[in-house]
Amino acid sequence: MNARSNDTERHSLAIGVWDNEGGAQVPDSADRQYGRRIEADRTWTVYHVFTGVPAYADGQAMTGLSRSKATDGMVSLNRRNDARRLVERKASNNRC
Repeated sequence: MNARSNDTERHSLAIGVWDNEGGAQVPDSADRQYGRRIEADRTWTVYHVFTGVPAYADGQAMTGLSRSKATDGMVSLNRRNDARRLVERKASNNRC
């Protein structure tokens, strides 16, 4: 392999990691707690990025998913966290 091929592979890997971790981060990146990963059987899992444990939604583990279902689930969970944190911040500000 030449240097150009190695650079291309590294770039592709970096984009894959970026994409699987939820894409571009918002200024408060702590709000992004869920990512997605491809498993050995080529299915997708939505997982908690700090623990690696599969996420649960509606009582079901978010494993064995298609890429699009995993993306939708990841975005939905992260948005739900964003909304919850916004409510908590407003309540905290009202107490001050």
